[in-house]
Amino acid sequence: MDAARWDRLQSLFHAAADLPPEQQRAFLVARCSDDPSLVEEALSLLAADAQGDSLLDRGVASVAHQVFRAPSYTPDSDRFGPYRLTRLLGEGGMGVVYLAERDDLGTVAAVKIMRDAWLSPSRRERFAAEQRTLAQLNHPLIARLFDADTLADGTPWFVMEYIEGVPLTTYCTTNSASLTRRLELFRSVCEAVQHAHQHLIIHRDLKPSNILVTNDGGVKLLDFGIAKQLDSLDAARDQTRTGHRVMTPAYAAPEQLRGGRVGIHTDVYSLGVVLYELLSGRLPFDPGTKTADELAAAIDERAPDGPSVVVRQSGLWPGGEAPRPSTSEWGDLDVLCLTAMHHDPKRRYATVDLLIRDIDHFLGREPLAARPDTVGYRLGKFVRRNREAVAASAIALTLVVGLVAFYTARLARARNDAVTEAVRARRIQEFTLGLFEGGDRAAGPSDSLRAVSLVDRGVRDARSLDGEPIVQADLYLTLGGIYRKLGKFARADSLISLGLERKRALYGPRNPEVASALVALGLLRVDQAQFPEAERLVREALDVTTRTRPPDHPDVAKVNAALGRVLQERGAYDAAIPVLNEVVRINEATNARPADVGASLSALADAHFYAGHYAISDSLNTRVLAIYRATYGEKHPMVAEIIGNLGASQFDRGNYTDAERLDRQALAIDQAYYGADHFKTAADLTSLGRALTFEDRYDEATVVLTQALSIRERVFGPVHPMVASTLNELGNIAYQHEQFVDAERYFGRMLSIYRTIYGDHHYLIALATSNLATAKMGQKDFPGAERLYREALRRYAETQGPEHLNVGIARIKLGRALLRQRRFAEAEEETHAGFDLLVKQTNPAIGFLQNARKDLAIEYDSLGKREDAARFRAAYRAESTKIAAKKK
Repeated sequence: MDAARWDRLQSLFHAAADLPPEQQRAFLVARCSDDPSLVEEALSLLAADAQGDSLLDRGVASVAHQVFRAPSYTPDSDRFGPYRLTRLLGEGGMGVVYLAERDDLGTVAAVKIMRDAWLSPSRRERFAAEQRTLAQLNHPLIARLFDADTLADGTPWFVMEYIEGVPLTTYCTTNSASLTRRLELFRSVCEAVQHAHQHLIIHRDLKPSNILVTNDGGVKLLDFGIAKQLDSLDAARDQTRTGHRVMTPAYAAPEQLRGGRVGIHTDVYSLGVVLYELLSGRLPFDPGTKTADELAAAIDERAPDGPSVVVRQSGLWPGGEAPRPSTSEWGDLDVLCLTAMHHDPKRRYATVDLLIRDIDHFLGREPLAARPDTVGYRLGKFVRRNREAVAASAIALTLVVGLVAFYTARLARARNDAVTEAVRARRIQEFTLGLFEGGDRAAGPSDSLRAVSLVDRGVRDARSLDGEPIVQADLYLTLGGIYRKLGKFARADSLISLGLERKRALYGPRNPEVASALVALGLLRVDQAQFPEAERLVREALDVTTRTRPPDHPDVAKVNAALGRVLQERGAYDAAIPVLNEVVRINEATNARPADVGASLSALADAHFYAGHYAISDSLNTRVLAIYRATYGEKHPMVAEIIGNLGASQFDRGNYTDAERLDRQALAIDQAYYGADHFKTAADLTSLGRALTFEDRYDEATVVLTQALSIRERVFGPVHPMVASTLNELGNIAYQHEQFVDAERYFGRMLSIYRTIYGDHHYLIALATSNLATAKMGQKDFPGAERLYREALRRYAETQGPEHLNVGIARIKLGRALLRQRRFAEAEEETHAGFDLLVKQTNPAIGFLQNARKDLAIEYDSLGKREDAARFRAAYRAESTKIAAKKK
């Protein structure tokens, strides 16, 4: 059975699945009277599916269809939010998909509406799961989710990117794509799948019809309707009613066909089948009329012929006029396919990233990692890449090979001894540092006389080691790192700079040891808020490291992690995200320690958070929290940090009660670990004070924020972002107490600090400017407030993008400044634009939305639009009632 027939069978199955059993045969005969065998195959699948049905999944649906006789779903209106339906694109057992236009922006999208939403809880959950999955995936090669909501009757719908294109195999056949073009397209597909895996999502139904090649020649991965969260795969197996409904058998791994555990390994298998079809023009196994178990048994019994065998026997190369692969190339291509789709999951590529790397090796004419590492194989690759040089040096090469054979064992032993000694020395150093750090960033209490005295004594001892300069340089850097963690930045600066100087004298400027010292100094500059200098140092370290280390060396990951942090601190989040993605990739590919994997995921989560990708950030942080709890235990500051990050996400979404709860958990852990007067404790106090402020608990907030400010000024000095952060919260409280002059003073000092540190291009400049404008509003200086709000709005859009929450908040505030000047039409435009941005992304009871509802009611009244005014006034009252009920 070919892929087209299987696709038709799948379509028939889903269309008939929701009909009463007595109607299914007649429906199928009417739809495919020309193919009786296809009717029987579909009925066989339906019978197997019915064995796993619950009453809610089948019985109620049958009754409903008998009563209403509804053949398909037709929406009552062609308006879904700002989208207008234009034509039906497709219809399946679970939903219908329409092409839609957005008149205000002139864009098109696909609107997916769930059919018969009230009939089946399991189908509703699958539909909701698809929304959640798409919301987590933000990648140029994956169809994006734009919007989601429900109709008045509870029917869920969502809007996704509309992709116009043809299936991958169809594109390659129609265009007689060359081998290189096929592999480049397939590599892009792998990148999209790897992105999903990084977000703990497996696709489960990878096949050419779910991979479209667009008009511009790019690929898009579609249909995450049966995707699965990796952390949910331990759920009871009977929660998935039948394997027939969540896979395409021709592309499914044998363990998936049997209903076994699915995971990254099953997606890797499906990718292998797709690659096989691209190279040979056919599927590796013909499903025919086999059941799923029979097909799985066939796969286990006999490995398929390699694509090269299929092409040689048929004489047909799917590339048409494009050059065929050479014999040696076919050997590598066979290895690529058969490794990816090995019947034993343990023998496949462990990750999609490893498959990508072997594709890159092939395209670069380098040895494959999956290929047996024989001398002849590697020598053949070398000869093909350097044909002329080898021909000119044949005699010399013979002599070199003989010498290499003689010295290999001796050199290997010497190398292994050196590596062992280096690892031993590094572990001793890490252990010493770990006594104070307690992990990656968790330093011991700065007010501990015992800790500080021990470090001071270590410095004195290090200065006496002039006769051992290598050890002395290492100790300077180690002790400087401890001082940095303790917040003793001046002492840290002196020691780390001295260590860097010693390393350069010992090793020269382009050595990994020097790169490590550059990173140490660069991270200290981050703590000192000297960001341009920090970026210069870390980029210098990256240049040295990439020239002296292999691409996946742990040192490359460490330097990229440092660069990602610098870029994040500078507000360059879009630049930081790919850098930090690379860190995660290296750590996972090299089986790094769980703590290192957690740290890289945490840094990536931070970058996504500041870029406004809250769902991605929460997903990553939840994974990190599990890693840290397993590694450090429940009461460790690393655990507290991630809990605090989750609290910050809840705060930004307007869920202040949840934010307070998480902030208190983090504070309790850090305060017990560090003490009451540490800068980490101050960070937790500031977050807690912010949440209390937005819960209108101003007196409690003032106490904790004043304490936090005192700690931060002592540790960081008067000009530092941490000090500005606490000033911001105190300014908010002063504003709420109508102490507008004090609020202006706090916000003005905050703005001055941010400008001193960041220059003019950072979202924090916009934040301080907006808050200063709010203080002007309190003093009834509405033109002055308008000017500052416009300035803040411009900077927010430049640094965080036009769809960010902060842009929406700034537009609502600007609307109010215009409203106070009685410029009603301008005010309504800004307020409504801000409201539309926030209502999609935040809690409906958030104060900014309530302010917008109130202002819009006034603005529409003033413009004579009574119905619009009444609508927003009613919404304001309804939310106010809900808020009051929650407070009781």
